[in-house]
Amino acid sequence: MTKDFISILDITGDDLARILSDAIHLKKLRAEGTPHEVLRGKSLAMIFEKSSTRTHISFEVGMNDLGGHALFLSTRDLQIGRGEEIRDTARVASRYVSAVMIRAYKHSMIEEFARFATIPVINGLSDREHPCQLLADFMTIREHFGHLGGLRVAWIGDGNNVCNSLVLSSALTGMDISVASPRGYGPKRKILHYAKEIGGKIRLTSSPEDAARDADVIVTDTWVSMGDEKERDERLRVFKGFTVDGHILKLASPGARVLHCLPAHRNEEISDDVIDGSQSLVWEEAENRLHAQKALLLSLLDKRDAIY
Repeated sequence: MTKDFISILDITGDDLARILSDAIHLKKLRAEGTPHEVLRGKSLAMIFEKSSTRTHISFEVGMNDLGGHALFLSTRDLQIGRGEEIRDTARVASRYVSAVMIRAYKHSMIEEFARFATIPVINGLSDREHPCQLLADFMTIREHFGHLGGLRVAWIGDGNNVCNSLVLSSALTGMDISVASPRGYGPKRKILHYAKEIGGKIRLTSSPEDAARDADVIVTDTWVSMGDEKERDERLRVFKGFTVDGHILKLASPGARVLHCLPAHRNEEISDDVIDGSQSLVWEEAENRLHAQKALLLSLLDKRDAIY
C-alpha cells in the first residue's frame, strides 16, 4: 500500500482483497472474544472539522480493540482552527502519534496534511471522497455474496463523495456501476472520466427505475449532505421520485440487497420498509466500519501479520 489512504484508489485490487480478508478475520476474533491488541503503544489522532457518529465511534473503538489509543481532536480546539498552517500541524502531529484520521470539508486540506506528514493519513470523509465507507460496503457485499466481481450495483441519489468513491472503485472490484441522479446532480465529470480511463464500468441515467433494474445491490445516501443545508428545499424538490422504496426494490434482482451509509433521512432517500426490511444490510454495513478500519490501520502500520 501507499503511505496514506486518502482516495479509494490509494489501494490496489490486491490490497483491497487483503484488507477485506483481514477485516472478516478481525470480526471473527472480536465475536469470539479473542484479544488482538497488536497496536499497543500506537496512537491515532482523529481530527474532526465535521460532526460524526460512525467514523468517530468506529475508529476510537477500533484503536481500543487493537490495544492502541485514539485522540478526539476538534479543529475548534486545535491551533489549526486559529490559523496555524496545516503543514505545521502535520509536522508536529507526526512526532506525537502513529497515524492521523481527518474528517474535513475540503479534500485539499487532507491532501496538504498528508504532503507534510511523515505518518499515515486517512481520509475519514471529504467533499470529494469517503473511502473508509467503501471498505465497509465492500466487506458487507463480500460477506453476503461471497465475491465482488461481476455484481451489478445501482447508486440512486446524489452524486456525492460516497458516490465518487464507488465510481472510482469500479476498476478495483470488477463491479458494474449504474448511477441514477437528477440532471446536474451526478458525479463530477472528472471523476467519471478517470474511472472509465482506468477500466471502470459505469453507466449514467436519470431514471432510478433504469438503474435498479436487475441490480444485485442498491446503494443510496442522503440528498442533503453536510454543507448543503441551505439547498435543502430545492434538493427535496429535485430528488422527488428518487426514493429507494418497495417499488424500486421490486425492479432489482430477487436476491438484491440495500446499503445506506447513514445517517438516513427516512422516507426521503429511503423508505422505512426498505431500510428496516429483510433485504437491508444497512446495520451490518454500519458495524463493518469498525472491522474494515481496523484492518486498514493494521495495513498502514504494517501490523497485519500479527493477527494471524
